[in-house]
Amino acid sequence: MIPDVEHNSGYWYGEGADDRRARAIELLQAFRTYRASEVAMRRRTRDSMSMGENDLLTLRYLLKAERESRVVSPGELARYLGVSTASMTAIIDRLEKSGHVRRGPHQSDQRRIVVTPTVDTDEEVRRTLGAMHTRMLDAVIGMTPEETRIVIDALSRLQNAVDQIEPVSEAAPAP
Repeated sequence: MIPDVEHNSGYWYGEGADDRRARAIELLQAFRTYRASEVAMRRRTRDSMSMGENDLLTLRYLLKAERESRVVSPGELARYLGVSTASMTAIIDRLEKSGHVRRGPHQSDQRRIVVTPTVDTDEEVRRTLGAMHTRMLDAVIGMTPEETRIVIDALSRLQNAVDQIEPVSEAAPAP
């Protein structure tokens, strides 16, 4: 049982009227607790690497693209992060200055610029996050196929629930 579930759950979800609702609230609280731990871990990682959130997201994206043998343009990074090209330029400038990325010409179109992570970046990320990734894998590797399917299904349902953005209605102007 998650500590303080009853105390915390009433604020977010109302009071549990039956066992099904109480279990659902307990599960949602467990996901919230995990998410808070993940956010704290990302903050510690950014701090240890002296980076902002978008800097770290850029590196993750570039390292994944490199594993997939894809080249990445600054424009693609800007779209991925949802930032302006000017903001993306500032991020790339910072990462280039710190030795985490390189800018270079595209192989087939010398007018285009591509951004790639440095070898040191891959090693630094592995060094910084490797032990945590091992602990996470160890935490779930013993799950049965059925348990795994249930968790994946629950996470997929929650993702669908939070991805549905409802427009906020504007308050009527005061007379």
